[in-house]
Amino acid sequence: YRDLHTFELQAPTRLIEWARGNRVCVAGYGQSDGNEILQLIPPPTLLTKETQGLCPERDFKVECGGFSERPVYSLKYVPDTSLLVTSGPPDSSLQVWQVSAEDTDVIKSVSTISTEDGTGQSWAKIATISARAPWVLHGSRLDRVQITEVESRKNVYTAASRGSEELSNLTFLDCNTLLLCCVTGRLWLADIRQPQSLVEDMSVPSVPCSEQWCMGTRHAAQGLEPSSQPVVRLSSRGLLTLTDLRKTSELLALAKARVPSPGSGAEFLCVSWAPALEGYLAISGFDGTVHVYDTQSWDSFGREAEPIFVHKGHAFGGAGGSGDPPLVTAHTWHLQKPRTLLSASSDGSLHVWDWVQPCGKC
Repeated sequence: YRDLHTFELQAPTRLIEWARGNRVCVAGYGQSDGNEILQLIPPPTLLTKETQGLCPERDFKVECGGFSERPVYSLKYVPDTSLLVTSGPPDSSLQVWQVSAEDTDVIKSVSTISTEDGTGQSWAKIATISARAPWVLHGSRLDRVQITEVESRKNVYTAASRGSEELSNLTFLDCNTLLLCCVTGRLWLADIRQPQSLVEDMSVPSVPCSEQWCMGTRHAAQGLEPSSQPVVRLSSRGLLTLTDLRKTSELLALAKARVPSPGSGAEFLCVSWAPALEGYLAISGFDGTVHVYDTQSWDSFGREAEPIFVHKGHAFGGAGGSGDPPLVTAHTWHLQKPRTLLSASSDGSLHVWDWVQPCGKC
Protein backbone atom coordinates (compact mmCIF):
# COMPACT_ATOMS: atom_id res chain seq x y z
CA TYR A 1 0.00 0.00 0.00
CA ARG A 2 0.95 3.60 -0.49
CA ASP A 3 -1.75 4.64 1.98
CA LEU A 4 -4.61 3.10 3.99
CA HIS A 5 -7.32 4.74 6.12
CA THR A 6 -9.96 2.89 8.15
CA PHE A 7 -13.19 4.03 9.80
CA GLU A 8 -15.57 1.95 11.92
CA LEU A 9 -19.30 2.44 11.38
CA GLN A 10 -22.04 1.47 13.80
CA ALA A 11 -23.72 -1.00 11.45
CA PRO A 12 -23.03 -3.01 8.29
CA THR A 13 -22.82 -0.69 5.29
CA ARG A 14 -24.04 -1.72 1.86
CA LEU A 15 -22.99 1.20 -0.33
CA ILE A 16 -20.67 4.15 -0.84
CA GLU A 17 -21.51 7.23 -2.90
CA TRP A 18 -19.49 10.33 -3.71
CA ALA A 19 -21.39 13.59 -3.12
CA ARG A 20 -20.59 17.23 -3.81
CA GLY A 21 -17.47 18.69 -2.27
CA ASN A 22 -15.74 15.29 -2.33
CA ARG A 23 -17.93 14.12 0.52
CA VAL A 24 -18.74 10.43 0.98
CA CYS A 25 -22.24 9.13 1.72
CA VAL A 26 -22.81 5.74 3.36
CA ALA A 27 -25.93 3.97 4.65
CA GLY A 28 -26.88 0.90 6.67
CA TYR A 29 -28.90 -2.05 5.43
CA GLY A 30 -30.03 -3.75 8.65
CA GLN A 31 -33.59 -5.03 8.84
CA SER A 32 -34.51 -3.12 12.00
CA ASP A 33 -35.66 0.52 12.17
CA GLY A 34 -33.13 3.33 12.37
CA ASN A 35 -30.68 2.62 9.56
CA GLU A 36 -28.14 5.42 9.47
CA ILE A 37 -27.44 7.62 6.44
CA LEU A 38 -24.21 9.55 6.95
CA GLN A 39 -22.25 12.14 5.00
CA LEU A 40 -18.56 11.89 5.86
CA ILE A 41 -15.68 14.30 5.34
CA PRO A 42 -12.73 12.24 4.08
CA PRO A 43 -9.23 12.60 5.59
CA PRO A 44 -7.43 15.73 4.29
CA THR A 45 -5.07 13.65 2.16
CA LEU A 46 -8.05 12.52 0.05
CA LEU A 47 -9.28 16.06 -0.56
CA THR A 48 -6.19 17.10 -2.52
CA LYS A 49 -5.27 15.95 -6.01
CA GLU A 50 -1.62 15.50 -5.14
CA THR A 51 -0.21 13.18 -2.48
CA GLN A 52 0.73 15.31 0.52
CA GLY A 53 2.75 12.78 2.48
CA LEU A 54 2.24 12.51 6.22
CA CYS A 55 -0.88 14.18 7.59
CA PRO A 56 -1.78 14.49 11.31
CA GLU A 57 -5.50 13.92 10.65
CA ARG A 58 -6.21 10.49 9.17
CA ASP A 59 -9.84 9.85 10.13
CA PHE A 60 -13.19 10.42 8.46
CA LYS A 61 -15.48 12.87 10.23
CA VAL A 62 -19.27 12.69 10.32
CA GLU A 63 -20.55 15.95 8.83
CA CYS A 64 -24.28 15.20 8.96
CA GLY A 65 -26.64 12.26 9.16
CA GLY A 66 -30.14 10.92 9.40
CA PHE A 67 -32.12 7.72 9.93
CA SER A 68 -34.14 5.63 7.50
CA GLU A 69 -37.01 3.48 8.73
CA ARG A 70 -36.20 0.92 6.05
CA PRO A 71 -32.92 -0.72 5.08
CA VAL A 72 -31.04 1.22 2.41
CA TYR A 73 -30.03 -1.05 -0.46
CA SER A 74 -29.21 1.69 -2.98
CA LEU A 75 -28.23 5.34 -2.57
CA LYS A 76 -27.47 7.92 -5.23
CA TYR A 77 -26.49 11.56 -4.96
CA VAL A 78 -28.41 13.80 -7.38
CA PRO A 79 -25.74 15.85 -9.23
CA ASP A 80 -25.77 19.64 -8.78
CA THR A 81 -28.23 19.45 -5.88
CA SER A 82 -28.19 18.73 -2.15
CA LEU A 83 -30.51 15.72 -2.59
CA LEU A 84 -30.02 11.99 -2.12
CA VAL A 85 -32.31 9.23 -3.38
CA THR A 86 -32.48 5.84 -1.67
CA SER A 87 -34.33 2.57 -2.15
CA GLY A 88 -34.76 -0.64 -0.22
CA PRO A 89 -37.24 -3.27 0.94
CA PRO A 90 -40.09 -3.93 1.33
CA ASP A 91 -41.19 -2.38 -2.00
CA SER A 92 -39.91 -0.43 -5.02
CA SER A 93 -40.70 3.09 -3.78
CA LEU A 94 -37.92 5.70 -3.50
CA GLN A 95 -37.08 8.02 -0.63
CA VAL A 96 -35.73 11.53 -1.29
CA TRP A 97 -33.46 13.16 1.29
CA GLN A 98 -32.22 16.72 1.79
CA VAL A 99 -28.63 17.07 2.94
CA SER A 100 -28.84 19.88 5.46
CA ALA A 101 -27.38 23.35 5.21
CA GLU A 102 -24.16 24.24 7.01
CA ASP A 103 -25.97 25.42 10.16
CA THR A 104 -27.42 21.97 10.93
CA ASP A 105 -26.16 18.41 10.85
CA VAL A 106 -29.34 16.60 9.82
CA ILE A 107 -30.12 14.66 6.64
CA LYS A 108 -33.90 14.75 6.53
CA SER A 109 -36.51 12.88 4.49
CA VAL A 110 -38.39 15.28 2.21
CA SER A 111 -40.57 13.08 -0.02
CA THR A 112 -41.39 9.60 -1.28
CA ILE A 113 -41.62 8.61 -4.94
CA SER A 114 -44.23 5.87 -5.14
CA THR A 115 -44.35 3.53 -8.11
CA GLU A 116 -47.36 2.10 -9.85
CA ASP A 117 -47.98 -1.47 -8.75
CA GLY A 118 -44.95 -1.08 -6.49
CA THR A 119 -46.39 -3.29 -3.75
CA GLY A 120 -44.91 -6.76 -3.89
CA GLN A 121 -42.08 -5.69 -6.20
CA SER A 122 -38.47 -6.03 -5.10
CA TRP A 123 -36.47 -2.93 -4.21
CA ALA A 124 -35.67 -0.57 -7.07
CA LYS A 125 -32.26 -0.12 -8.67
CA ILE A 126 -31.55 3.58 -9.23
CA ALA A 127 -29.38 6.01 -11.21
CA THR A 128 -29.42 9.81 -11.26
CA ILE A 129 -28.60 12.63 -13.69
CA SER A 130 -29.06 16.40 -13.85
CA ALA A 131 -28.46 17.10 -17.55
CA ARG A 132 -31.89 18.69 -18.07
CA ALA A 133 -33.37 18.53 -14.58
CA PRO A 134 -32.73 16.38 -11.50
CA TRP A 135 -33.91 12.97 -12.70
CA VAL A 136 -33.87 9.52 -11.15
CA LEU A 137 -33.98 6.36 -13.27
CA HIS A 138 -35.48 3.50 -11.28
CA GLY A 139 -36.99 0.04 -11.57
CA SER A 140 -36.86 -3.46 -10.14
CA ARG A 141 -37.86 -5.35 -13.30
CA LEU A 142 -37.59 -4.82 -17.03
CA ASP A 143 -41.25 -3.82 -17.33
CA ARG A 144 -41.06 -1.41 -14.37
CA VAL A 145 -38.41 1.06 -15.57
CA GLN A 146 -39.24 4.75 -15.20
CA ILE A 147 -37.61 8.18 -15.04
CA THR A 148 -39.01 10.57 -12.44
CA GLU A 149 -38.26 14.25 -11.92
CA VAL A 150 -36.92 14.22 -8.37
CA GLU A 151 -38.29 17.50 -7.01
CA SER A 152 -41.74 17.51 -8.64
CA ARG A 153 -42.10 13.67 -8.62
CA LYS A 154 -43.45 13.93 -12.16
CA ASN A 155 -43.07 10.89 -14.39
CA VAL A 156 -40.82 11.77 -17.33
CA TYR A 157 -40.49 8.41 -19.09
CA THR A 158 -41.80 4.86 -18.86
CA ALA A 159 -40.13 2.07 -20.80
CA ALA A 160 -42.20 -0.61 -22.49
CA SER A 161 -41.13 -4.23 -22.38
CA ARG A 162 -42.64 -7.64 -23.02
CA GLY A 163 -40.37 -9.18 -20.41
CA SER A 164 -40.36 -8.95 -16.64
CA GLU A 165 -36.83 -10.09 -15.83
CA GLU A 166 -35.34 -8.84 -12.60
CA LEU A 167 -32.79 -6.04 -13.00
CA SER A 168 -29.35 -6.03 -11.41
CA ASN A 169 -28.22 -2.59 -12.68
CA LEU A 170 -29.40 0.34 -14.74
CA THR A 171 -27.65 3.53 -15.80
CA PHE A 172 -27.77 6.63 -17.98
CA LEU A 173 -25.32 6.35 -20.87
CA ASP A 174 -26.18 9.97 -21.64
CA CYS A 175 -29.20 12.22 -21.13
CA ASN A 176 -31.17 10.29 -23.79
CA THR A 177 -29.96 6.70 -23.58
CA LEU A 178 -30.44 4.08 -20.88
CA LEU A 179 -28.62 0.78 -20.40
CA LEU A 180 -30.22 -2.00 -18.34
CA CYS A 181 -28.70 -5.25 -17.13
CA CYS A 182 -30.82 -8.20 -15.98
CA VAL A 183 -29.68 -10.73 -13.40
CA THR A 184 -29.50 -13.24 -16.26
CA GLY A 185 -26.76 -11.12 -17.88
CA ARG A 186 -28.84 -9.82 -20.80
CA LEU A 187 -28.30 -6.15 -21.74
CA TRP A 188 -31.10 -3.86 -22.91
CA LEU A 189 -31.01 -0.37 -24.42
CA ALA A 190 -33.74 2.29 -24.34
CA ASP A 191 -34.05 5.78 -25.87
CA ILE A 192 -36.16 8.22 -23.88
CA ARG A 193 -36.80 10.35 -27.00
CA GLN A 194 -39.22 7.60 -28.01
CA PRO A 195 -41.89 7.58 -25.26
CA GLN A 196 -43.27 4.15 -24.41
CA SER A 197 -40.65 2.65 -26.73
CA LEU A 198 -39.81 -1.00 -26.31
CA VAL A 199 -36.43 -1.54 -24.71
CA GLU A 200 -34.10 -3.19 -27.19
CA ASP A 201 -32.31 -6.45 -26.50
CA MET A 202 -28.62 -5.79 -27.19
CA SER A 203 -28.18 -9.40 -28.45
CA VAL A 204 -24.87 -9.85 -26.68
CA PRO A 205 -23.29 -13.32 -26.79
CA SER A 206 -25.05 -15.75 -24.48
CA VAL A 207 -23.81 -16.24 -20.93
CA PRO A 208 -24.58 -19.02 -18.42
CA CYS A 209 -28.13 -18.29 -17.24
CA SER A 210 -27.63 -20.32 -14.06
CA GLU A 211 -25.39 -17.54 -12.77
CA GLN A 212 -26.38 -14.09 -11.56
CA TRP A 213 -24.85 -11.08 -13.29
CA CYS A 214 -24.19 -7.39 -12.73
CA MET A 215 -22.59 -4.75 -14.94
CA GLY A 216 -20.30 -1.75 -14.78
CA THR A 217 -20.06 1.18 -17.18
CA ARG A 218 -17.48 3.90 -17.51
CA HIS A 219 -18.29 7.55 -18.10
CA ALA A 220 -17.15 8.63 -21.55
CA ALA A 221 -14.03 10.76 -21.77
CA GLN A 222 -14.30 14.24 -23.24
CA GLY A 223 -15.15 14.06 -26.92
CA LEU A 224 -16.01 10.36 -26.92
CA GLU A 225 -19.45 8.84 -27.39
CA PRO A 226 -20.77 6.89 -24.37
CA SER A 227 -21.27 3.85 -26.61
CA SER A 228 -17.51 3.76 -27.29
CA GLN A 229 -16.86 2.86 -23.65
CA PRO A 230 -16.88 -0.92 -23.04
CA VAL A 231 -19.43 -2.46 -20.69
CA VAL A 232 -18.17 -5.06 -18.23
CA ARG A 233 -20.38 -7.82 -16.85
CA LEU A 234 -19.51 -9.91 -13.80
CA SER A 235 -21.13 -13.24 -12.88
CA SER A 236 -21.60 -14.87 -9.50
CA ARG A 237 -18.91 -17.40 -10.47
CA GLY A 238 -16.37 -14.73 -11.38
CA LEU A 239 -16.76 -14.70 -15.17
CA LEU A 240 -16.00 -11.28 -16.69
CA THR A 241 -17.06 -10.13 -20.17
CA LEU A 242 -16.22 -6.90 -22.00
CA THR A 243 -18.70 -5.69 -24.63
CA ASP A 244 -18.56 -2.83 -27.14
CA LEU A 245 -22.10 -1.41 -27.45
CA ARG A 246 -21.37 -0.41 -31.05
CA LYS A 247 -20.79 -4.05 -31.98
CA THR A 248 -22.58 -6.31 -29.53
CA SER A 249 -22.51 -9.49 -31.60
CA GLU A 250 -19.08 -10.41 -30.27
CA LEU A 251 -17.19 -10.01 -27.01
CA LEU A 252 -14.16 -7.77 -26.75
CA ALA A 253 -12.73 -9.99 -24.03
CA LEU A 254 -13.60 -12.85 -21.70
CA ALA A 255 -11.80 -13.74 -18.47
CA LYS A 256 -12.25 -15.71 -15.26
CA ALA A 257 -11.50 -14.03 -11.95
CA ARG A 258 -9.75 -16.02 -9.26
CA VAL A 259 -12.50 -15.75 -6.65
CA PRO A 260 -14.68 -18.14 -4.63
CA SER A 261 -18.35 -18.52 -5.44
CA PRO A 262 -20.33 -16.22 -3.11
CA GLY A 263 -21.60 -18.15 -0.13
CA SER A 264 -24.65 -15.99 0.58
CA GLY A 265 -26.02 -15.32 -2.90
CA ALA A 266 -24.93 -12.62 -5.33
CA GLU A 267 -26.60 -9.57 -3.81
CA PHE A 268 -23.32 -7.74 -3.13
CA LEU A 269 -21.64 -8.36 -6.50
CA CYS A 270 -19.95 -5.17 -7.70
CA VAL A 271 -17.77 -4.38 -10.72
CA SER A 272 -16.55 -0.89 -11.60
CA TRP A 273 -14.23 0.79 -14.07
CA ALA A 274 -11.45 3.06 -12.82
CA PRO A 275 -12.37 6.62 -13.89
CA ALA A 276 -8.74 7.77 -14.21
CA LEU A 277 -6.90 4.60 -15.31
CA GLU A 278 -7.47 3.24 -18.80
CA GLY A 279 -8.52 -0.41 -18.82
CA TYR A 280 -8.51 -0.99 -15.06
CA LEU A 281 -11.47 -2.36 -13.10
CA ALA A 282 -12.25 -3.68 -9.61
CA ILE A 283 -14.58 -6.44 -8.42
CA SER A 284 -15.95 -7.40 -5.00
CA GLY A 285 -18.83 -9.19 -3.29
CA PHE A 286 -17.38 -12.71 -3.13
CA ASP A 287 -15.57 -12.54 0.22
CA GLY A 288 -13.67 -9.98 2.29
CA THR A 289 -11.43 -8.83 -0.57
CA VAL A 290 -11.43 -6.39 -3.49
CA HIS A 291 -9.57 -7.42 -6.67
CA VAL A 292 -8.10 -4.95 -9.17
CA TYR A 293 -7.46 -6.06 -12.77
CA ASP A 294 -5.77 -4.58 -15.83
CA THR A 295 -7.95 -5.69 -18.78
CA GLN A 296 -5.68 -4.45 -21.55
CA SER A 297 -4.06 -7.87 -22.04
CA TRP A 298 -7.32 -9.88 -21.97
CA ASP A 299 -8.44 -11.89 -24.97
CA SER A 300 -11.57 -13.85 -25.91
CA PHE A 301 -10.41 -17.28 -24.67
CA GLY A 302 -11.72 -16.95 -21.10
CA ARG A 303 -8.42 -17.63 -19.35
CA GLU A 304 -8.00 -17.06 -15.64
CA ALA A 305 -6.97 -13.47 -15.04
CA GLU A 306 -4.28 -12.51 -12.54
CA PRO A 307 -5.24 -9.53 -10.34
CA ILE A 308 -2.62 -6.82 -10.12
CA PHE A 309 -3.67 -6.09 -6.54
CA VAL A 310 -5.90 -7.69 -3.88
CA HIS A 311 -7.11 -5.65 -0.89
CA LYS A 312 -7.45 -8.08 2.04
CA GLY A 313 -7.92 -5.58 4.87
CA HIS A 314 -11.58 -6.39 5.53
CA ALA A 315 -10.91 -10.15 5.57
CA PHE A 316 -8.54 -9.70 8.52
CA GLY A 317 -10.87 -7.37 10.39
CA GLY A 318 -12.75 -10.07 12.31
CA ALA A 319 -16.21 -11.55 12.06
CA GLY A 320 -19.25 -9.51 11.13
CA GLY A 321 -22.30 -8.99 13.30
CA SER A 322 -23.69 -12.41 12.40
CA GLY A 323 -20.46 -14.20 13.29
CA ASP A 324 -19.72 -14.88 9.63
CA PRO A 325 -16.43 -13.79 8.01
CA PRO A 326 -16.62 -10.16 6.77
CA LEU A 327 -17.95 -9.69 3.25
CA VAL A 328 -17.16 -6.64 1.13
CA THR A 329 -20.57 -5.13 0.38
CA ALA A 330 -19.48 -2.20 -1.85
CA HIS A 331 -16.52 -0.43 -3.37
CA THR A 332 -15.97 2.68 -5.44
CA TRP A 333 -13.03 4.52 -7.03
CA HIS A 334 -11.81 7.95 -6.02
CA LEU A 335 -12.83 10.41 -8.72
CA GLN A 336 -9.41 12.08 -9.12
CA LYS A 337 -6.80 9.84 -7.50
CA PRO A 338 -6.17 7.06 -10.06
CA ARG A 339 -5.29 4.18 -7.71
CA THR A 340 -7.40 5.07 -4.68
CA LEU A 341 -10.50 3.05 -3.79
CA LEU A 342 -13.05 3.01 -0.98
CA SER A 343 -14.58 -0.25 0.25
CA ALA A 344 -17.15 -1.16 2.91
CA SER A 345 -17.78 -4.44 4.67
CA SER A 346 -20.51 -6.32 6.52
CA ASP A 347 -18.58 -5.79 9.76
CA GLY A 348 -19.12 -2.01 9.52
CA SER A 349 -15.57 -1.17 8.44
CA LEU A 350 -14.88 1.50 5.79
CA HIS A 351 -11.45 1.44 4.15
CA VAL A 352 -9.74 3.88 1.82
CA TRP A 353 -6.62 2.51 0.17
CA ASP A 354 -4.05 3.35 -2.48
CA TRP A 355 -1.90 0.57 -3.85
CA VAL A 356 1.63 0.79 -5.18
CA GLN A 357 1.88 0.00 -8.87
CA PRO A 358 3.91 -3.20 -9.47
CA CYS A 359 7.38 -2.73 -10.90
CA GLY A 360 7.55 -2.75 -14.68
CA LYS A 361 4.07 -1.26 -15.10
CA CYS A 362 3.31 2.23 -16.29
